[in-house]
Parts: sequence; structure tokens; C-alpha cells
Amino acid sequence: MLERTVLIGSTHGLHARPAKLFSQAAAAAGIPVTLTKTGGKTVNAASILGVISLGIGHGDEVTLAADGDTAETLLDELARLLLIDHDA
Repeated sequence: MLERTVLIGSTHGLHARPAKLFSQAAAAAGIPVTLTKTGGKTVNAASILGVISLGIGHGDEVTLAADGDTAETLLDELARLLLIDHDA
């Protein structure tokens, strides 16, 4: 299982719009991806409700995890989505 730890770049955290973009990208990947807020619970990254339920704010640290042939590339792409300030 590969992991990436990322700091959230969006000024207002993972609210509806950035959470939607992120969860849609995770769902399109074709392999299971999890998202864990540091010190919190782990959710299916493809679930927008799960992602929003974590209450992730700007600067929070999260860990992405996936397993499979395309996991490394996928985690890099998803990490880039989390680093972007979608509120700018």
C-alpha cells in the first residue's frame, strides 16, 4: 500500500466544491483510495460525504493511500488536487 501525506491548500478547506473535484477524481481512478485526516478517521476518498465528514480545513494534514499498479501516479494526481487553492 502506497501513501502520500499532504497539507490542504484550499483557503476554506475541503468544502463542497473541492471535495467534489477530489472525490470524483478518486472514483474515476478504478482502484480503492482512502483519505485519513491526521488524528481522525479514514474514509473512502471516492465518497464526497465521507470526505466532507472529516471536516478538513486549510493547512490540515491528510494521508492518501492506495494499492495497485497505478497507485503511485494516482496518489500524485490526487495530492496535486489537494494542494491547489480552489478558493482563489
